[in-house]
Amino acid sequence: MKQNMNFKSKTNVLAAFLYLPTNFDENKKYPAITVAHPGGGVKEQAASTYAEKLSELGFVTLAYDASHQGESEGDPKYQEDPYARTEDVRASVDYLTTLNYVDVDNIGALGICAGGGYSVAAAQTERRIKALATVSMVDIGSLFREGVDRIVPVEQQIELLEQVSNQRTEEAQGGEVSFTTYVPDEIDDSMPIRSTMAEGHEYYVTDRGRHENAPNRFTLNSFSEIATFSAFSHINQLLTHPFLSIAGSDADTRYFSEEAVEQAASKNKELFIIDGATHVGLYDIPEYVEPAVEKLHSFFSKYIK
Repeated sequence: MKQNMNFKSKTNVLAAFLYLPTNFDENKKYPAITVAHPGGGVKEQAASTYAEKLSELGFVTLAYDASHQGESEGDPKYQEDPYARTEDVRASVDYLTTLNYVDVDNIGALGICAGGGYSVAAAQTERRIKALATVSMVDIGSLFREGVDRIVPVEQQIELLEQVSNQRTEEAQGGEVSFTTYVPDEIDDSMPIRSTMAEGHEYYVTDRGRHENAPNRFTLNSFSEIATFSAFSHINQLLTHPFLSIAGSDADTRYFSEEAVEQAASKNKELFIIDGATHVGLYDIPEYVEPAVEKLHSFFSKYIK
């Protein structure tokens, strides 16, 4: 059962879907999971795919549009602010604790793609999260600054930041907001078809996963915040939560999940690789989503009951 909800995150009201378990009884207490969507995504896409399936397995789940995204508030629209998105995770936990049928001692977090990195960042200081899981997780700071496999030289990074700084000046003087894309609006034969960028184009720009509230763009000046963001800044000290990171064997972003599990301070941590899956394949392809959900069910059932 899905309900449309809203909750407050610092300065923005966020739009959300609340999924209730099959045979829901408002007089019972349920474990709950907050689900953070990918960068460029909205609640109607991968986040709801996982939230709905997990609700059918007995969890109250919450999929929401992050600040500046989808139907949520945030000015300017389509700003990718990693600090706001990290706070959104905490605020979603705030909201879950207000529901009488949620067991406040059994709340978990699931993040997908950039939402995975934001969930990792939030969990380091959010002790109400009792178990943390990610799917196709990335640290957006590293990914946008250095590119996949960290191949972008610092000189090129600085050139981009010069461009961003000039754009901020233009906007401060009354110019229009400038946007760029998360994934290419068009692809050519030079781009490997199973790369995150090429498959991201297929998911976000074509009928495969396109949604009217996810127009594949974000403000250029978002790089001012993204450039120095690190999802893993204190992971080796503060991420003591039970931690599961799921990645595809063929994902070009797999190394983020591997590094997170290696570095996390948790004594109960696991890297789960799904054979044949790509980064975006774990968003919606049943042969990959189903084993991911099965693993998530097992993990969350163990640590939030």
